Amino acid sequence: MRKFTVTLSCRRPVRHGAVRHGIATFLACGLLLTGVTACDRENEPEVSRGAPGAASARPGQTVGMRLPGVGDRLWSQVPAGTGQAVVVYGERRDSPDSLVVLYQKQGPTWVRTASWPAHNGRLGWTDDHRMDDGRSPVGVFTLTDAGGALADPGSRLRYWHDDNAYMTMLPPEQEHAHDFDYVIAIDYNRLKGVPPFDWSRPDGVDKGGGIWLHMDHGDGTSACVTVPEPGMKHLLRTLDPARHPVVVMGDREHLAS
Repeated sequence: MRKFTVTLSCRRPVRHGAVRHGIATFLACGLLLTGVTACDRENEPEVSRGAPGAASARPGQTVGMRLPGVGDRLWSQVPAGTGQAVVVYGERRDSPDSLVVLYQKQGPTWVRTASWPAHNGRLGWTDDHRMDDGRSPVGVFTLTDAGGALADPGSRLRYWHDDNAYMTMLPPEQEHAHDFDYVIAIDYNRLKGVPPFDWSRPDGVDKGGGIWLHMDHGDGTSACVTVPEPGMKHLLRTLDPARHPVVVMGDREHLAS
């Protein structure tokens, strides 16, 4: 029987039996992806689009008591105990281009610690996401489970390694086939504490699901948010379940509302 590895937080991997889940991954993100391949650059440049003040902001800069560019509606949904926030600043409501910024709380203030160019749904954003609408959902969502086709790179989140479950159903020679080498499940319409490829949809299949942070392929997605490989590794190694990480995501107009 084929095996997959589950890593619980900072523990060493434990092996469990598993069944073939490749079709679940195909359905999860739909693979309605276009564009070039995942980035593998070691050092991503600072990007001026998306985040308020991003042109001058640098890693380690204190940004204040609130997350920049996040208005009262979404800020009220960030749990009081959250100490890490991944903010996805969408360029425009109908744009697939965005900027991902990692903020971490130090005492009462938030500090910007890293950022990467990113992509979201190929048709932009929506506050009423539906399956196959080509838009990423706007909102605040917890981050509890991760995984990928590659072995755990040191994830603090529970990591479900299964080289078959995350297959893209594309020929292996295509670099696009590596989009799911690393993924972090966004807790939108999913059960927590299960693999990202789990097909459970508590709010119904029509509300979509299987929305992840995963490897960037250079263009918009079905609904996921993509980050270059160095960014995915950094997030996996940094996001700490003890700090209750969340993702705050949307286009700038939605975020500021």
